[in-house]
Amino acid sequence: MNFNAQFPVLENCTYLNTANSGILSKSIQQWRNLHDEEFLQLGSRFKILQADFLQDVRQHLARFFHSKEENTFLVQNFSIAFNIFLDGLSRAHRFLLINCDYPSVNYPVESRMFNYAHAKSDENLEQNILDQIKLFKPSILALSLIQYTNGIKIDFDFIKRLKNDYPDLLIVADGTQFCGTADFNFEESGLDVLISSGYKWMLGGYGNGFVLIKDHVYGYLYQEKTAHPLPKEPFLKDKKLLSLCFEPGHLDTLNFGTLKQSILFLEEIGFDFIEKRLQTLSQIAKTAFTDRGLLSKEITDRSGHSSIFSIAADAQLAKKIQEANIIVSQRGEGLRISFNFYNNEQDLQQQLKVIDEN
Repeated sequence: MNFNAQFPVLENCTYLNTANSGILSKSIQQWRNLHDEEFLQLGSRFKILQADFLQDVRQHLARFFHSKEENTFLVQNFSIAFNIFLDGLSRAHRFLLINCDYPSVNYPVESRMFNYAHAKSDENLEQNILDQIKLFKPSILALSLIQYTNGIKIDFDFIKRLKNDYPDLLIVADGTQFCGTADFNFEESGLDVLISSGYKWMLGGYGNGFVLIKDHVYGYLYQEKTAHPLPKEPFLKDKKLLSLCFEPGHLDTLNFGTLKQSILFLEEIGFDFIEKRLQTLSQIAKTAFTDRGLLSKEITDRSGHSSIFSIAADAQLAKKIQEANIIVSQRGEGLRISFNFYNNEQDLQQQLKVIDEN
């Protein structure tokens, strides 16, 4: 399947950088133009049905991720939402984090002076987590489902087993590098909280994200505010406490409407296709990069992997890749390469050709 007509940027370069930013489709651009034209013509009348519009977005998210509509919240991005979540917790919580995880996961926990420990992210990630749980006895595990630098993906069956063995452990996940890559049932997962931005694999553009929580999480958050009466103004009459915390003020219908359109677009393509394409590209790329000695042991020794890779690259190779109009990102000591469903094996071969000629 050729996606160049839908994604014009693919005509101009070899785009292997979804882990940095998803790309905009023509159909979503057309919807955004119609949205702003209506706002242009109607002014404040355009916003009369804003509450219904945003509730419709929540409904689509809840269906898409198999979560409860009443436990789905719209946020500007992961980082803002995670900070709001942390500010609602008792400081008595003990956090287990992953070393070298995304700064927006680790720094807010560490800087708030929670008691915390780290599990090492390597080929034994799951065992490292289990060892630290036994040693440190955390009350919350906070981690990215896919590590942003090298693409290490947590074993979801491990998460389920972990929740079964430690039911009181709150498991909070950043899904920004995962959501949009697979059909995911939040209610049946071992996660208690899933927070994600929408601009990467969801292809929803910037300024939107979401929070999904399980029912019991309400008992952990903002308990000191429960004694204070909620606002009684008519325009806030249907707001719950967590809605007022996660969704204060106005929400942009353009940004969240774009997220809804991206959900419809991904559903139209179908996760059978998306998952098979990503799995195929990941397997071929892992073999090719391994054969060339470009991957670390922590990647080669794991049985499963995402479609994000960090390859060893000196300045000369990085320059040649850039000159070949291949879009990747510098992350840590390597170059991060990421494959989405709109990529194909030819894109990988173009990357390998530059590597082999270096």
